[in-house]
Amino acid sequence: MRYLISRTFFPAAVLGSFLLFLHVRAQGGNAELAILLSGVIIVALSSLLERWMPYKASWNLAQGDLATDIASTGILVGIIEPLLKWAGPVLVLSLYGWLQLPAGLHLFPVSLPFTVQVILAGLAVELGSYWSHRWHHTARRLWWLHAMHHSSERLYTINNFRFHPLNHLVNYLLAVFPLMLIGTPAEVLLAYVALSQPVLMLQHANLPLQNGIWNYVFSTNEVHRWHHSSQTTEANHNYGRAFLIWDWVFGTFYFPTRQAGPRQIGLFASSRYPGSYSYARQIASMFAPHCCK
Repeated sequence: MRYLISRTFFPAAVLGSFLLFLHVRAQGGNAELAILLSGVIIVALSSLLERWMPYKASWNLAQGDLATDIASTGILVGIIEPLLKWAGPVLVLSLYGWLQLPAGLHLFPVSLPFTVQVILAGLAVELGSYWSHRWHHTARRLWWLHAMHHSSERLYTINNFRFHPLNHLVNYLLAVFPLMLIGTPAEVLLAYVALSQPVLMLQHANLPLQNGIWNYVFSTNEVHRWHHSSQTTEANHNYGRAFLIWDWVFGTFYFPTRQAGPRQIGLFASSRYPGSYSYARQIASMFAPHCCK
C-alpha cells in the first residue's frame, strides 16, 4: 500500500484537481470553490500520511517552528490572499484610469483555444515567479524576506505557507498581476491554479513520494528538497514555482538521482537571519537597522 501511494499520490492529486475544475466549469458551478476544496483535501491527506509513512520521522517532530508555521499559514491564507484578491482588480482599474486606458482593454489572446490560453498564462506566471524567486536568492534585502521560508530545518506539508507577507506580495506583483493587467480571463488563471495548486500543496510534504518522470516537469517534493539544502551549491537551483520549464531553460535544474535528498535542510552557514525568532519578530526584523547583512 505504501509503495502504491508513493507512486500515485502526486499524479492523482494533480489530475484530480484539474478534472474537478473542468467538471465544475462545464456544469457552470463555482470553480474557485472547487479548487479550494481540492486544496484542503490534499493538505489534509498529506498531513495524515506524514504521520504514517514519513520520508524522515525526525521531520514530524516540532523544532520550535510549529507556532511560526501556523501563524504564517493563518496570515497568508486568512488575510494576505483575500486582500490581494480584492486589491488586485482595484489596482488594475486604478492603473487603467491613470494611464487613460479603456477599462475593457484585452491584450491577452482570448481568441485562442482555451487550452492554449492556459498554457500561455501558465508560462507567463511561471516566468515571473522564477525570476522573483531567483532575485530573492541574489538580492540581499530580498533574501532577508525569503530567508523566513528557508529558516525551518525540516520540511512538512504546512510549512509550505511559511512566507514573509512582503515576499508573497512581490511574487504576486511579478507573476500574477501582469496577467491581470493585460486582461487575462479569470477562468484561465483558475485553470492554471487548478494544475499548480496540488504541486505547491505537496512541495514540502514529508512523504517518500516516488514521482518518476514528473520530477522533470513539476517542482515535486523530491526536487524541491534540494532547493532547501543548507549548501548553496545545491540550494541555488530549482526556482520554478510549480513547473520546472524555466529552470531547464536557464540552466538551474538540479536533481541528483544518486541521493534521496540533501544532508541538511535550512539556512546557509553564512546567514545571519534570525530563524529561531517568533513569527512576529521575524516579520519585524526586516525593518531593523541591522537587517540584511
